[in-house]
Amino acid sequence: MDTSSKIPVVILNGFLGSGKTTLFQSLLSQSKKKNIPVCAIVNDMSELDVDGELLANTDVVEENKNILESINACVLSSKKGIEKLDEALENLLLNQTPELIIIETSGSSHPMPLVEYFKGHAELKLTGVFALVDSLMLAHDYNYGERLIPKLQENHAKGKRDTSNLLVEQILFCSHLILTKGDRIEDEKLPTIASHIQAINPHVSAHSVLFGKLQLESLFDIQEYNYFKVEQLIDELKPILEAEEKGDRPYNLATRVIKDDRPFHPQRLWDVCHQYLDQKIYRSKGFFWLASRDKHSMLWNQAAGGISLELIGTWRSGIVEDENHGLSDMEITQLKEMLEKEEGRFGDRHCELTVIGDKAQVDRFTDALKSCFLTDDEIELWKGSLEFDDPWPKTVSYTHLTLPTKRIV
Repeated sequence: MDTSSKIPVVILNGFLGSGKTTLFQSLLSQSKKKNIPVCAIVNDMSELDVDGELLANTDVVEENKNILESINACVLSSKKGIEKLDEALENLLLNQTPELIIIETSGSSHPMPLVEYFKGHAELKLTGVFALVDSLMLAHDYNYGERLIPKLQENHAKGKRDTSNLLVEQILFCSHLILTKGDRIEDEKLPTIASHIQAINPHVSAHSVLFGKLQLESLFDIQEYNYFKVEQLIDELKPILEAEEKGDRPYNLATRVIKDDRPFHPQRLWDVCHQYLDQKIYRSKGFFWLASRDKHSMLWNQAAGGISLELIGTWRSGIVEDENHGLSDMEITQLKEMLEKEEGRFGDRHCELTVIGDKAQVDRFTDALKSCFLTDDEIELWKGSLEFDDPWPKTVSYTHLTLPTKRIV
């Protein structure tokens, strides 16, 4: 069948916190700079669509809102997710013909249903299924990949499936494999990781990519996805995945959302992160503010034992309260009118975080995070200009912390 007229589709798949969004943003940014028409779909299993909101505020999407579709509150590989994917693709292709469509899945998405969906699609052809694998996670959790296959065998003997199965199956279905965060482990260990991964899927080569630096043009050189290589794998896994679809959320993963208008106590937040992030908390992300830095809106981005803090803006409330704001009376009046519509006690300041982790652990961490909000008594002291101890790095335009954790598999 001649598929030369079909639009190519590339899927960015990989476990939670593997760096998919970083690569996704880089590719979209390149499409704008190089004037290459690309459409994109981003998926988040949580109801809180952090990645979609961040992408919607980038230059490339703000100029053309029609190039991005966001699918949240479901896993893209679920039946509900596939239905939403079909709708999203229809919307994207309604009034435009991109040269490429890039799909970023949520970390718990299984590639098999997506591969099946695109097989024989009338308008689209699947080319690349990229599996992004966190080198740091493999080093800590699986002894640089050596324990991946033994862990899978152990699960099989016990008749259970968990995140190790998902990780291995993401590797098995991929056409291209990218090792991320290689700068955070010893250089001589990367070939060790690559060799253990290629023992799982000998048809792919593992390439280390740092900070999402993959050339967009390289995606146009990819041949159509080889469905023949995964036919037997699909036959074996299909009844298993169908059974999981009918049951509870698979792989022992659970999602929690935290919404509060209060700021975090900086010291308590620091202590909680160091205490709990080794306990199978795979991913947490969102927007927050600290009582010690009440003008700044910050992005929380945690994967496994590492946390990135990024300054993403200034709260409107912070601008209005600043005597040296430098705005005209009209601009300040407009800001105050906007703030009057806010429901929170602190204007537009608020915290919204999503937490994804093991079912047995996620509530402990979520409850611990909630305990970091200022109490009513602390709020009164804060209003009275009390300063709180703040151990977080002072420069937060972008800060990455790798916490000293002991990981559990």
